Amino acid sequence: MFVPATSPLINEESIALRVDTMGAEIVDTFGKGEPIVLLGLLRGCYVFAADLARAISRHGGVVGEIDFMIASSYGSGTVSSGNVKIERDVRHDIADQAVLLVDDILDTGHTLTHVKALMESRNPRILKAAVMLDKPSRRQTDVTAEFIGFSIDDHFVVGYGLDYDQRFRELPYITTMIERG
Repeated sequence: MFVPATSPLINEESIALRVDTMGAEIVDTFGKGEPIVLLGLLRGCYVFAADLARAISRHGGVVGEIDFMIASSYGSGTVSSGNVKIERDVRHDIADQAVLLVDDILDTGHTLTHVKALMESRNPRILKAAVMLDKPSRRQTDVTAEFIGFSIDDHFVVGYGLDYDQRFRELPYITTMIERG
């Protein structure tokens, strides 16, 4: 049986500080008056996307629209299947828009590679990606995010929107999963 570790890998304060800094970096990249379409990849991004939208606004950025996709490559397991399914597409036309893809974790890279290619085919003016966590040691595709919260080692993590079989998303920090006897 897997359970969350009792001590955080990344605590609430560190997350808040880094998300605020990312908001400033995003505004510096996109421009202060530039409306940004924030495109979140559900379900794991919902906490990060909300906090990031507020951070962008705090630093003088404009979140013009917020939309969500459901793209999955995990199912109920702890390892990416590599097979990306789009279960819900965006509702807005992103042609000629400044678009920021927001995801919880960049792991193998399959999901972000697939979604970036799909969004590029829709002709945004600019397309960048922000991820809360990056696991570069697990990358199987040649994809990067322009904005990264934290790089972590190869741990299965939960909290701050990340889940294990749809559980533990509500934790206000990020922690590893451990096996309990």
